[in-house]
Amino acid sequence: MSQTGIRGFYLLTETIKDQLLGDVNVNTVTTGDIYDIDLAKQSIFPLSHIIINSVSTQEQTLTFNISVLSMDIVDESKEATTDIFRGNNNEQDILNTQLAVLNKLVMVLRKGTLYSDQYQLDGDATLEPFYERFDNRLAGWSATFDVFVKNDIDIC
Repeated sequence: MSQTGIRGFYLLTETIKDQLLGDVNVNTVTTGDIYDIDLAKQSIFPLSHIIINSVSTQEQTLTFNISVLSMDIVDESKEATTDIFRGNNNEQDILNTQLAVLNKLVMVLRKGTLYSDQYQLDGDATLEPFYERFDNRLAGWSATFDVFVKNDIDIC
């Protein structure tokens, strides 16, 4: 029996991690339960977090349903608010940069190097913003999407 299908989880999560760490707007990539991370450490931000929601098995492929959260700490300025639209913090800057991080990840899964390496996006990704999440006021985006990888388990 081939071990590659079993390693599909490792290869996929490592590949996504490496892609995210290649972005200048990501300092740290984690995986697993988001509540197990010490989110109080400012040195780890901006942070992306990989969650495998489920895996469905087909004869030729495994389909991973994945959520990736990309976030940073919202900094409040002590200066008087002069722009009512943008406010007195960097929240819009965070939303802009972290959307770019996830958009790039989705594009390389759709048509880029990850697609060529057989990590292929199935359908469209859904991206949702979040504001002031967790204890230290994090903002960012959550992207959810499906990725096909080859199921090369041989039962013979």
